[in-house]
Amino acid sequence: MNIKSINHFLISIIGLILASSVHATEVKLTNLYDFKADAAQAEEKNLPILLMFSASYCGFCAIVKEEFLKPMQISGDYTNKVIVRIVEIDSSENIIDIDGKDLEPEALAERYNVQLTPTLVFIDAKGVELAQKMVGVTTVDFYGGYLDEAIDRSLVQLRGGFQFSLNAN
Repeated sequence: MNIKSINHFLISIIGLILASSVHATEVKLTNLYDFKADAAQAEEKNLPILLMFSASYCGFCAIVKEEFLKPMQISGDYTNKVIVRIVEIDSSENIIDIDGKDLEPEALAERYNVQLTPTLVFIDAKGVELAQKMVGVTTVDFYGGYLDEAIDRSLVQLRGGFQFSLNAN
């Protein structure tokens, strides 16, 4: 190989790396705007809804979105496992609630007793919690495993029909 071929090869590799990075950052997570429509979709597909309560000032929220939720979306492995929606608690935009009425994001956070961001809540189409919520970020190394476990537990609860205690460990 001559120098020209090596340079062309290296430029091609760098281009592929940059293209894949741009693609990953283009993935948009969906904010919760119409809870009623999302609940109908969850019921139709028999899927749990993962609500991530986030805030614009929350650095750990950005980590959860970038390191876990976006890769979940990119992989396609979760399409038939969970519907993911972001609730920005400091947003001025109201949400259409399950009953069709306007609801402030903070009021939805209060409904699920969310006091810290990020908090992940796993619910069914009626808004009933299916698994223990994930509050904060303790260890990033284990977070993905805990998230997968909560999603799987939600699916089993939803499809299996056994009772889940929110006080259980």
